[in-house]
Parts: sequence; structure tokens; C-alpha cells
Amino acid sequence: MPQLEPVAKNSDKGYVALLGWSLNAVEALDRFDRRYVVVAPDWAEKYCVEHDIPYVPWNFERLNDRSMEISETLQEMGVDVAIPLFEETVEWAGAINSVLLDNPRLLGQSMLLRDKALMKRRAQLGGIRVGIFEEAHDRDDVVRFLKRVNQTLLKLDGDPNDPIHVKAFDKAGCLGHRVIRTPDEIDQIPDDEFPVLMESHLDGWEFAVEAWIHNGKIKFLNISEYVTLGYSVFVPATPELERYRAQITEQIEKLIKTFDIEFGFVHPEYFVTSDGEMYFGEVAYRPPGFKVFELLERAYGFNAYQGLVLAFDPKTTEEEIDAFFPREVVDATGVAGCFGVYPRRRVVNELQIPEQTEDDDYYDSHDLSAPLEETVTKRTAFGTHWGLLYFFGEDPYRMRELLKQQEELDFYV
Repeated sequence: MPQLEPVAKNSDKGYVALLGWSLNAVEALDRFDRRYVVVAPDWAEKYCVEHDIPYVPWNFERLNDRSMEISETLQEMGVDVAIPLFEETVEWAGAINSVLLDNPRLLGQSMLLRDKALMKRRAQLGGIRVGIFEEAHDRDDVVRFLKRVNQTLLKLDGDPNDPIHVKAFDKAGCLGHRVIRTPDEIDQIPDDEFPVLMESHLDGWEFAVEAWIHNGKIKFLNISEYVTLGYSVFVPATPELERYRAQITEQIEKLIKTFDIEFGFVHPEYFVTSDGEMYFGEVAYRPPGFKVFELLERAYGFNAYQGLVLAFDPKTTEEEIDAFFPREVVDATGVAGCFGVYPRRRVVNELQIPEQTEDDDYYDSHDLSAPLEETVTKRTAFGTHWGLLYFFGEDPYRMRELLKQQEELDFYV
């Protein structure tokens, strides 16, 4: 951990609990004026003790009659609010904050933001456009849904099926996400993945949003442009996508109202169709994957984790949060992107960054490591990348092309 001078803490400001382990978040808070404590599994204890990081051990997988204990512990310490850093800690944050902020509705809200089927129903009730969706408890449910969706689309015998998407109820991002076109593919879904959420396929441009919220109002809204879902993203987006900013802002305001969000941070995904209609995909109440917070810092210079604390802290003033965030798009010094590397070969020996990547003037760095074993495990569903490549430059269109080109290259040979 870099030895940076910790900033003096302001006891008039909020005392926050970070739920989950993130070194980047800890470093950001060391350089910020808020007191903090890290609530993480016991494997983080040794590191926290060595580096004087305030720490409380907690096993987030444990759901039992002692669950109230963590809320009481943090309350006794004088903590004002809990901030979820990962999908698995969102419900815990809701439960803890319902005690710390004396607002029982926060627990119910966090459950809506965790369960994709409940989330879609709530969005629909709020007048937000969503595709067709249903829960499946077994493979027969998936077969019926695939047939029904294609019947609705007036497909004839012999026509190729329109795909459906099958997703885990409560996992982050692409984990457990499968695209199903034929009944044969349904047989490949393991029993332990059920129940799942099924959705119709939305044709359109998929993108993500990151919005920091204070007193029910958006304080900073970033549009992240996906090049290929599960592979690459960059910020800020191309002017082509940015022209929808007013519409996107309207959608986020509707989302805030529908889900009763007063503070914090949302990371929703949307589709924009060729005729300019916006469809809601899903929303997360925690930082995005693919290091988008780090990309924002590279593009704008502000620390998104510190912004997260400002958005959650009940003692943050309007003036303070307004002074913290830059102006969207115009204040960016460039475009920051990253690419998730998946080995393209079945057997690999070493990590080798291709020359055309390394020699590109947009190339910044990577966090890839040498392969631990030679045989590459077959990817299930979207799989998990082996690490990220980082790029930075001036032209968003050139960034988009560059990130697309990386898909054709071998980084593990």
C-alpha cells in the first residue's frame, strides 16, 4: 500500500463503515476527511492490523439470529452510515442503515435493489419501460418462456429463435448470465443455478450510468459506454451516446422516485433502441465492476470513492458535494477505457502483451498476471476475465475502435 499521508479527520462530519474489502476504497478514505471503519471478512484482519486500518470482522455469508449484532456494534462505535462496496453487501447495508438512520424502509429498499425480479416489478409499477420477464424454477419453465416469447414475436416453424437472457437473481454483472437460443442450450444450465430470472432480448445500444445522489437529487451523472458487454467500457461516452444525456437524466430521476432513493449511489444499465426509446435493464446500489471508478479518476481527476462517501454521509452539505464534483464531459481531460482479457486458447504457457497494444500511444498499463496453470477452464456463461488493460487518450471514437481490436489479440500464449 503506497505510503501516502493520511488526511486529518473531521469529527463534525460523518463516520462511515465500508462493507467489503477494497484497497482502492481504503486508500481513498485515508486521503479524505471522514472517519471510517472497514467491515470485512476475517482474512482482511492481518493486512488491516499491519497498516493501521480501522477494522471490524464480519462474515457476510452468515445469515442467522446474530445478524443484528453488526448494526449494534457499529451504532455503539458512533458510525453514521454503512456503504456497500459489493453486490453481496447491499442487503447488509440496508439492514444496518435501517438501524443507524432509524429508517426501517431502507431494508426493504435494499432487497428490491438485490432481487432482479422484484426490481423489474417495482420499475414497471413506476412506469419505467422493461422487457418481458419471468422467474424460472426449473428447465421446463425456461423452455416454456423461450417458446412463448418467440410465439409473441410471430415466429414461424423453421425461423431462428429470438434469444432470451437467463440471469441469477442476485449476482453482480455478468455472473450467471446466459444467452439462450435453443432448447438444447437450456440443458446446460446446472440445477444449482435455479431459480433464475428470464428476460426477452432487447435490441439496442446497451450502456451503463453511474449517478451520485444527495437529498434525492443527482449530483454527478456519468454515462459509461460499453464496446462489448463483459469485455470493455470507456468514459466519458462518445458524443453519439452523450446526445441522449437529457433523456437519460430523466430516466434516472424516475428511478430515484420509483425506488425512493434519498442518498447514495446507483449504477443502472439501459438499452436505447434505434427509435430512441429507453428500456431499463437493471440497477445496482454499489460501485460498478470493470474499475469504472478508477477510469473516472483518470478522466476527471476526482476520486469516485470519496464521492461515494459524500453521497452517503448524512452530514454532507449541499455546498460541499457541489464543490466536489466536476462538470460532466466538459471537465474531462481525456477518455479512459479498459478491456477485460479472457484467454482465447485452451492451453497457455505465458502472459505476453502484444506489441500492437503495448506500442499504442493510448495504452496505459495492465493488471494481468502470469497463468497459474496451463489448461484454461471452459467459460461458463459470460465467465470472469483474467485481468484488465487500461487505456487513455483524447478521441472517444478511436478509444472504441482500439478496445474492439483487443478482442482479436492473444494475451496468453
